[in-house]
Amino acid sequence: MPARFANRFPHPLRSRRALLAWWWRYLRQRPPPVRPPVTPPELAWIAANRHRDAVTWIGHATCLLQLGGRYLLTDPQFSRRASPLPWLGPRRTVPPAPALAQLPPLDFVLISHDHYDHLDVASVRRLAAAQPQAHFVVPSGLRCWLLRHRVQRVIELEWWQAVDVGGCMIHAVPVQHFSGRGPFDRNRRLWCGYVIECAGRRTFFAGDTGYSPDFADIAGRLGSMDLALLPIGAYAPQPVMGAMHVDPEAAVQIHLDLGARQSVAMHWGTFRLSEEPLDEPPQRLARALAERGVPAGTFQVLRHGQTLRLPAAAMAELR
Repeated sequence: MPARFANRFPHPLRSRRALLAWWWRYLRQRPPPVRPPVTPPELAWIAANRHRDAVTWIGHATCLLQLGGRYLLTDPQFSRRASPLPWLGPRRTVPPAPALAQLPPLDFVLISHDHYDHLDVASVRRLAAAQPQAHFVVPSGLRCWLLRHRVQRVIELEWWQAVDVGGCMIHAVPVQHFSGRGPFDRNRRLWCGYVIECAGRRTFFAGDTGYSPDFADIAGRLGSMDLALLPIGAYAPQPVMGAMHVDPEAAVQIHLDLGARQSVAMHWGTFRLSEEPLDEPPQRLARALAERGVPAGTFQVLRHGQTLRLPAAAMAELR
């Protein structure tokens, strides 16, 4: 049995009693139905584009990145539920856009950790069959899991390790979270964020995280970010969720810690994982940006399926 991993900075742990009380309250909730906005994905443009960097929000933490003519997919979750059971657990509010079968040929699939809303068995198996050329980049402890699920090209990284594949440098970086897919494997596999340096652009993908000094450390080691993909949802109630999920106010602080030129919101609206209304995170984000004096256009909320074309990268401008 591998040793347990731990976060770099101490944080208060949720008591089992508080967690069970919240879980019972969550199951009894009957929130009003909310259908987040969806836009038809620009499939023809995405397939033909080889020159303009872009990001498409597919849903939750699943994003399609186009960087320097390469295609990267983050935390693939295309199933109806984020759960080990097909009939129980958080259900999608809207279908993934684009669908898995509509994806272009992928160069990389980045997986941040093993939770069901970020690592889905059915999605991984379908990707491995449909995209045999793709390299899967994962944190320590996940390679064996992926091999068992028919994935062949797997690169496993520790925090601060990096791999260069075809001129695209991918760094695994520390974030504050935890791992586990069952009652007996908590923190047996590592969790991480990623910094991707590709075609003169430095991109940060947070995966899933609470707030910590890790983000200032990442910028200190690797430099400020051209683009940051940051979670803004699944934060209520704060005593239960706060250590492991950021709220919109903390997401703005991460944006500032990273020195990001552009951030895009994710991890909201696709699955109901916590108590806040599904449409609340973008509203709180807008208020937090105004309070901190951050121009709203530098931290954008996309619709499911929407593609954001990115400006020239700071790294590229220096060349």
